[in-house]
Amino acid sequence: MALTLPPLYAILDPEQIKDRTIDQALRALLDAGVTILQLRAKALAANEFLEVAHAARSATAATGCRLIINDRVDIAMACAADGVHLGQDDLPLHAGRKLLGNKIIGISTHDIEQARQAERDGADYIGFGPMFGTQTKDTGYSARGTAMLKQIRAAVKIPIVAIGGINEQNVSQVWQAGADSAAIISDILGVTDIGGKIARILKAGQP
Repeated sequence: MALTLPPLYAILDPEQIKDRTIDQALRALLDAGVTILQLRAKALAANEFLEVAHAARSATAATGCRLIINDRVDIAMACAADGVHLGQDDLPLHAGRKLLGNKIIGISTHDIEQARQAERDGADYIGFGPMFGTQTKDTGYSARGTAMLKQIRAAVKIPIVAIGGINEQNVSQVWQAGADSAAIISDILGVTDIGGKIARILKAGQP
């Protein structure tokens, strides 16, 4: 069955949560109604990442939110996450599929060939970006923009998660250009009222 993604692809990154605890940030996202959440914790040691992942799995399971682990197939397996998101330099998709079976696997892509390759290899969705540049992660790639996103949309049939510099002001542009979902990190985690911010972002996509 083809994967269907919601308009907002939430990412919880402990490096971006300001004065909150990880649990407080997680609860705020879930209370706001997010239905897919990626846990990204590049600065945490493996044992710390796993501890956070177990807590996130328990909380997301209680609300029916799908949990995706960034980069780490082992942690995704250990906490019984719904899937994993892999970058171009992470474990290859075929190896991830061998370990995870039919769980969700997303692949970061930055151009048309990478997007097509991910689809050929059996990715459930692709991440594409950076859309507008980003302060959250040094990708090594220049901003891709909505024109290239439209080309990606025409090139692949699987869902697309746009990422990189997306915020309340420009999110409607990526949806209009063909993204199924928008990944937003700092513009959500950096505000006092996460629920209100998410509500405004989702409203931005309404005609």
